Amino acid sequence: MPAKSPPPPAAAKTPESEKITINMGFVDLGHIDLLVAEGFYSNRTDFIRTAVRTHLASHTEVLRQAASRKMLVLGLQSFSAADLEAVRAAGQTLQIRVLGLAVIAPDVTPSLASAVIESVTVLGALHASPAVKAALAGRIR
Repeated sequence: MPAKSPPPPAAAKTPESEKITINMGFVDLGHIDLLVAEGFYSNRTDFIRTAVRTHLASHTEVLRQAASRKMLVLGLQSFSAADLEAVRAAGQTLQIRVLGLAVIAPDVTPSLASAVIESVTVLGALHASPAVKAALAGRIR
């Protein structure tokens, strides 16, 4: 019987959220727990997400104008080694400006990132290898 070939490696999945930690007063936390117990929210996280989204929605126009003024890409922006090699071949550099998630792929070497990426401004999260982050440390704002 011929040996089975191993399955192809799973593609790295980009997470849809970033974990944060907050400190809250005991009374505020108790109020949240009471709303959960009364069935208004399924859990604390549901309450906090809803509260954040409601508050952000009240500032929609200000946020839109600020993102436009700062020329931020909204959402997910991903950079592979091939993307950066194309920028280098064109004799250009990148100014990464993202509101959301910026991903510098695992195949990007620190030397390639240093050669091509002029600056990184991310309001949200930056996912890159520790070596690439270290190589860009002075350029991340």
